[in-house]
Amino acid sequence: MNNNVNVTSVKCKKKAYLELSNGINFEGDAIGADISTSGEMVFNTGMLGYSEAMTDPSYLGQILVFSFCSIGNYGIPLKNDNLLVSAGHESSSIKTQGIIVSSIYNGCHHHDGGISIEEWMISQDVPGISGIDTRYLVQMIRESGNLWGRIYSEKAKPQNKNKFEFLKSFKNDEYIDPSRYNLMPSVSTKKKLVIGSGSKKIAIIDCGIKWNIIRMLVERNCKIELLPWNIDFSEIKCDGWLISNGPGDPKNTGDLVKNIKKYILSSNKPILGICLGHQLLSLASGAKTKRLSHGHRSHNQPIFSLPERNAYMSSQNHRYAVEKDSIQPDWELWFENANDNSVEGLRHKTKPFISVQFHPEASSGPNDTSWIIDKFVASL
Repeated sequence: MNNNVNVTSVKCKKKAYLELSNGINFEGDAIGADISTSGEMVFNTGMLGYSEAMTDPSYLGQILVFSFCSIGNYGIPLKNDNLLVSAGHESSSIKTQGIIVSSIYNGCHHHDGGISIEEWMISQDVPGISGIDTRYLVQMIRESGNLWGRIYSEKAKPQNKNKFEFLKSFKNDEYIDPSRYNLMPSVSTKKKLVIGSGSKKIAIIDCGIKWNIIRMLVERNCKIELLPWNIDFSEIKCDGWLISNGPGDPKNTGDLVKNIKKYILSSNKPILGICLGHQLLSLASGAKTKRLSHGHRSHNQPIFSLPERNAYMSSQNHRYAVEKDSIQPDWELWFENANDNSVEGLRHKTKPFISVQFHPEASSGPNDTSWIIDKFVASL
């Protein structure tokens, strides 16, 4: 038996601290970049898919707590410059403010090659803490409703405010609350991009789209025109519209709701809204949204389709939801959450307009509802 101790594996870590807005503090080991940051406290229940979660633009402005006991155990796959080849990534960079884990593996055994999760975080100036009871922290997030946090360590550098557009107006002595900002300029494409060469053309309003949505559409023989959130939609020629997922409060998105109502809902072309896109489409139709007391943040949210009452497992990450009693007469409830009966999807009674609060593309979660992508493409 080899009794030699691997010194590098037990190297002393620098201490880091998590300060919560409810007055409770945690101490752990610093991981990633030596940066201080703050954000809304949220969580993810997945055993895998941590690179997809950390690059998901919907997590912008948030500190992500992983409830599973060990994160990073296969490393981070290399990101190819070709958008549709970079599996394991949902955008071009890490979008979380920081991460909290119970235990982290600092190695890489990915079949495509790559780097460790800590190397990746350091390269992108993203801090984190390990050695914290994350399941206890998740329960605290669930029970508090609204909770913000700050990651810091001794002599840590402040966050670069030029990293994302919304940070430029952030004050260092406050917690970052992403709902206070219009986050669209920080996550949307700056110019039109054409992806794929299929026979059906889909115009996507980029509110912070997850790349797997694009991958799935291209696989289904679609040509994608990815559009900035504030473009003039009246100039766009397409077979159908998709309003993407994204971060923040749907009411804090500038003129986007008004423009969707003016240009998108005035046509009869098929529309699919996903997550934030579902909320934006609902607001444009005349419905209202509300902040949930308990956000939906897991890979195992049960939903029912109506009127069939078919059950599905879904991947979700949202704090806001459509108010059920505000659904307009031309629309009907399509999906409902089995836990709290909140709205999970709508469809128009006469036009090919559908929207879902969950993620049918769910590259790191259940794929029970991927048929919704097929349904949308078939309607074009």
